[in-house]
Amino acid sequence: MAGHSKWAKIKRDKGSNDAKRGAVFTKIGNQIAIAARAGVDPDMNPSLATAIEKAKAANMPLANIQRAIDRVKDKSAAQLEEVTYEGYGPEGVAIIVEAATDNKNRTYPEVRHTFSKLGGNIAEPGSVSFQFQRKGQLLVAVDTDIDTALLVALDAGAEDVMEDDGKLVVYTDPKSLHAVRKNLVDQGLNVIESDLVYVAGSGIVVTDKTAAEKIIRLIDALEDLDDVVAIHSNFEPDPNIEL
Repeated sequence: MAGHSKWAKIKRDKGSNDAKRGAVFTKIGNQIAIAARAGVDPDMNPSLATAIEKAKAANMPLANIQRAIDRVKDKSAAQLEEVTYEGYGPEGVAIIVEAATDNKNRTYPEVRHTFSKLGGNIAEPGSVSFQFQRKGQLLVAVDTDIDTALLVALDAGAEDVMEDDGKLVVYTDPKSLHAVRKNLVDQGLNVIESDLVYVAGSGIVVTDKTAAEKIIRLIDALEDLDDVVAIHSNFEPDPNIEL
């Protein structure tokens, strides 16, 4: 399964200044608002619970979280819609873009323009996503024996577990993500992040530094779009190149 080195190899440091932190809060708030439409009680709505956990991990104030949940009751608030776009970047890497928008006529052209401006192209629905599976994904810091932690994760309900730079990347059925996270925490493991992701069945290893940098620029630019909440790719930079 590709994508197990997502954090170590691809995730970029977006900085911690107020403007960037505010943009992150807005994106997560939109995810919370969409999840809350299926129920405002996180104990009964695993998707909402996962979104709230993501918000807390980003140090989002509790007041912001509650406002996002309350948005589902506000009939005057702009109605958000989940949309997914698919495309290809340099070297033929496959990219899935998840967005939350109140205006698809604004979001689609922005995504399409970003692809074309940075060496990629947007694709028809289904032409990329067949290469991916929807999964729950958790990053777990390991303070004890790695093999013991791996067994704990499997006992907690994980479908697959991989080691990545001294940490564990845990995959679950999407509907089980929140329950597995709770089991891991109850067993004393330190869950750093958890989210729903698209995981590629196989990756494209890019050995050329210039090409890898072009792909990263495209991914970063897509992530920076206001309506985009997540990017998924089968891009795997060669560990021997310095990025």
